[in-house]
Amino acid sequence: MARPPAVEVAPQVWRIPTVGRNLVNSFAFVDDDGSVTLVDCGVAKAPPRIVAGLAAIGKRPADVTRILLTHVHPDHAGGAAELSRQTGADVWLHEGDHPSATAGTIVQKPDQRFLLGRLFARLPDPHFEPFRPGPLLNDGDVLPVAGGLRVVHTPGHSPGHVSLLHEPTRTLVTGDAMFNFGFRGLSLSPKFLCADFALTRQTVHRLGELEYDVAAFTHGPEMTERPRERIRGFLSRLGREA
Repeated sequence: MARPPAVEVAPQVWRIPTVGRNLVNSFAFVDDDGSVTLVDCGVAKAPPRIVAGLAAIGKRPADVTRILLTHVHPDHAGGAAELSRQTGADVWLHEGDHPSATAGTIVQKPDQRFLLGRLFARLPDPHFEPFRPGPLLNDGDVLPVAGGLRVVHTPGHSPGHVSLLHEPTRTLVTGDAMFNFGFRGLSLSPKFLCADFALTRQTVHRLGELEYDVAAFTHGPEMTERPRERIRGFLSRLGREA
């Protein structure tokens, strides 16, 4: 079965797969005036797929008025510079990830407390086209995006990692605070991909405190049946394992 260019996860909220059917996802929020807020830009080769996803929902790059990044890793920010050029939109992100954006690489090394983290730190740094950060995403901000998009700072995977809660549709975009791969189900990001895995374990619990009816993941398919209860159950088990 062909990969759909865009999948509606809630009214006016679309998931745009950029790798596989749901291995890496971007999201588009459509306002009443037809403007689009794009969340995450995939790898460097992702912009054509994102443009195709926009076309599938009747939108063009010119309709994108802002770009938000959950964090600055190559599979989320690799296409940011190109999409900013195509759309003319600023790239919004938390200031904790500004150094990576301007350097065009992950400035924060993998968590050195773990063997794989130390091994990955020895590999050549992954690079992407650097870009100039736009306005800041601050914890607790409610952006004027399709009726209100709340910023939830969930650092650990990266210093500036954020999750996003669309209040009108009660849709949570977890970013990489949590994955939802079919063969594993819910999981945290692997330790060696986190700047501070202990902090990831701590801040992910904020997702259990929020109210939502849809959980949308940047890695994995969305969850529409009792997502809050399922995520809280996972977090409860995670707490017992600590």
